[in-house]
Amino acid sequence: RPAALAAAAGRPRRQPGPGRGPSAGSAVDRLFAELAACGTLAFAHRVRLLVAHRVVDPAGRAAAEAAVAAVDEDRAELRLSVKERDDFFTTFFVSTWSPYVAKAAARIGLGPTAVTMISVAFAVAAAVLFGVGGRPALVAGAVLLYLGFVLDCVDGQLARYTRHFSAWGGWLDTMADRAKEYLVYAGLGYGATHAGFRYGWALAIAAMTLQTVRHMTDTWYGVLHDEAARRPRPATGDAGGIGGKLNAASTKVQADTGSVSYWLKRTVVFPIGERWALIALTAALFGPLVALCVVLVWGTLAFAYTGALRTLRARWMRVPVLTTVDATLHRDDGPLARTLPVSRGPLALAVFGALGAAVLLVAALRTVHADGRLPGWAVPVGLLVLLAGGFGARAAHAGPLDWLVPAALRAGEYLFAIAVGVAGRAPAWLIFGYVFVLTLHHYDLTARLEKRQAAPPLHAATLGWDGRSVVLAVASIAGIASIALATLGTYLLVVFVASVVLAWVVLPARARRTPVPVGGGDRSPG
Repeated sequence: RPAALAAAAGRPRRQPGPGRGPSAGSAVDRLFAELAACGTLAFAHRVRLLVAHRVVDPAGRAAAEAAVAAVDEDRAELRLSVKERDDFFTTFFVSTWSPYVAKAAARIGLGPTAVTMISVAFAVAAAVLFGVGGRPALVAGAVLLYLGFVLDCVDGQLARYTRHFSAWGGWLDTMADRAKEYLVYAGLGYGATHAGFRYGWALAIAAMTLQTVRHMTDTWYGVLHDEAARRPRPATGDAGGIGGKLNAASTKVQADTGSVSYWLKRTVVFPIGERWALIALTAALFGPLVALCVVLVWGTLAFAYTGALRTLRARWMRVPVLTTVDATLHRDDGPLARTLPVSRGPLALAVFGALGAAVLLVAALRTVHADGRLPGWAVPVGLLVLLAGGFGARAAHAGPLDWLVPAALRAGEYLFAIAVGVAGRAPAWLIFGYVFVLTLHHYDLTARLEKRQAAPPLHAATLGWDGRSVVLAVASIAGIASIALATLGTYLLVVFVASVVLAWVVLPARARRTPVPVGGGDRSPG
């Protein structure tokens, strides 16, 4: 980081200690030592394809220069633009030719953001074709979905190849990936319904909800794993326990690159490449209904598999990851949750609330299927159970499994909103649209978490999971659930767009216009 380099350059050179000799090594060694002294987190990367030598004499320098001259730098950089480790489908069916697309894009002047937007257009077109139905449209949609995924890989490869990185590009790529996938679910849901299946939209809503909750656990487990690598594990005497054994086995499999177990481990978790490939194949061959069913079945099995193993490993690692961030922000608490009495066990409370919302949804589905109506007390009671998660808002999130709290809260809010929509006879597409807007808001938070960025500028205006649920419950009691879903969803979308414009356009422009004081900074008295 520039700030760390500046701090290292400004530090007074330390005198050699006993046994260190007259010199602390080369300039690179001294710089690294000073960066470490500044507290900078450093990572070691294996040098691939390019040449790196440390020379100490003229002969070594000549040999190094010859080795460097022998490298086709452009070809090496193009190959290095591909991730060293990726999933099976991406590695063998995309990355074998996508770098040439990245090079062509660079030659005609396309940037990573432009490629991302083209990828979105391909996915939207695929969603429309899946909704239209008919074998030619389904096959064309499958081809466009595959090409859209190729471009989704190309934008990152292009950024690495041209070295055009930006926080905006990373954020946009994360948000576009999720939006594209869920728009495809919408196309499949519409197509299944249009083909005569009554619950096509319901399957699309279920697939989106499941995938979002899965992503929440993926994100927080990744943060937990990174945090565990930075600190020693507490001595608990269970080094040989099942969690430790699973951790050792996972590390061994990951190190055995290219083996059957390595690819099986990377495939069974149902990553995005495999999801898009499966959607394209099943939609083209069997139609939207089968595509949604297969995504739900494999997604559920993958969620159960990863959830069980990660829970065991997290109990062994014992890293209170939510204590390292603003827990209130990433829980997405509103004013109500922040004023409730403090209670211990935030995970148990969040899971209890989510289970209550699930029970309410099942009851709503059963009454609608029987052409009946929920009792008037059902939604208020469901809301009270859901709000139990708010009692843990200000509690310490220091438990080994508290990294699951955000996912549990997301599940509770989504299930409650779906239940209110079902009970109020809201159109299925409207329920899908409302949950889709919620996912945009929550993916914005996770994208910021990965970069350790501040809260969105208008985060307070989103009301929090508790505030939004109260609004929907009141609307359900008043008999205007559809109006509430449409109005609140539109409001949240407007807030999201305004927040994006503020965060990435207005505030950076204002910061660039603000003059930096000459000679500013801390000064010692002279």
